[in-house]
Amino acid sequence: MIYLSPPHMSGKELEYVKEAFKSNYIAPVGEFIDRFEDDVKSYVNVKSAVALCNATSALHLALRVLGIRKAQVVVSTFTFIGSVNPILYERNEPIFIDVDEYWHMDVELLEKAIRENDIKAVILPHIYGQIADIFPIKKLCDENGIYLIEDSAESLGAYYKWGIENEKLKVIFSGTIGDIGVYSFNGNKLLTTSSGGVFVSNNEELAKKAKFLSTQAKEPEFIEYVHKEVGFNYRMSNILAAIGVGQMEVIEERIAKKREIFNWYKEFLDEEFMPELPNTRGTRWLTTVVFKDKNPFEVMKKLRENKIESRPLWNPMHLQPLFKGAKAYLNGRSEELFKKGLCLPSGTTLTKEQVKEICEIIHSS
Repeated sequence: MIYLSPPHMSGKELEYVKEAFKSNYIAPVGEFIDRFEDDVKSYVNVKSAVALCNATSALHLALRVLGIRKAQVVVSTFTFIGSVNPILYERNEPIFIDVDEYWHMDVELLEKAIRENDIKAVILPHIYGQIADIFPIKKLCDENGIYLIEDSAESLGAYYKWGIENEKLKVIFSGTIGDIGVYSFNGNKLLTTSSGGVFVSNNEELAKKAKFLSTQAKEPEFIEYVHKEVGFNYRMSNILAAIGVGQMEVIEERIAKKREIFNWYKEFLDEEFMPELPNTRGTRWLTTVVFKDKNPFEVMKKLRENKIESRPLWNPMHLQPLFKGAKAYLNGRSEELFKKGLCLPSGTTLTKEQVKEICEIIHSS
């Protein structure tokens, strides 16, 4: 069976997990949590990182520490529901925005939504390993006193090319431009800790507050258990963090392989692929294709018959029964992508011959 994006270990993870077991720190404290947070901070060049049980909890804490409750929150409609559920956790109202030609939040529709509503926060998902055109969105947010949260669950390692500094390429990573960013280390992501997420911010006070809330909001100055506000059991375990340390050591190798797989698909398929924003580097976490004249669901069926996993593109959130009647600013692009597109197998163990075989099956569909 060829799966969509199976986890791929570096070889060091077991060694680090054994070290964590030997230390007897199995709970959500220990050396490897600190190391993992430091590795993420260092890689994306951000001041603070908090390792959590998943990216959804990181988004929830982002809204919580910013005080966004019973308010209007904008989010892309073309995303996974994990981008949206945390909005509901704090009894907020989601407002959905359609996407631009790069499959990310359309800034003109966002501007219209801001004019017509009292929006307090924007959640901007960077999808399929690519990076959105965030700076016009950040400008709008700054001008209107709106918090910007980057849902970078799928795009750890994607960046803007920001010129040359000391004869080296200076880059700005997704997740580090808004007020808060989140990354996912779920089992199907570029890097995995089985389940896990990381909250990042250059605002150290926000990160400190998120860490406090993630450990049941126990007041640190008391030896006895004293709680003054609602907390959550969201911290990552030391064991999973040990896996993360091993994974972070090979992140650039993984990205290079993902991009190579994407290029193989482009070589063998004459179809449309998710575009990459100029002057950026995406990770191509998943290779995604939009067919010119094929039914993606028929292609998916044919691939499944050959024991090859594929998935539809995101089913827009404004079409979900859960969000019936929600406000949405639409241009039709997300619905068109869903009707015509497919996520192709993109695991880093794929060979060029396997990609060619997948494409031959697609051609015959």
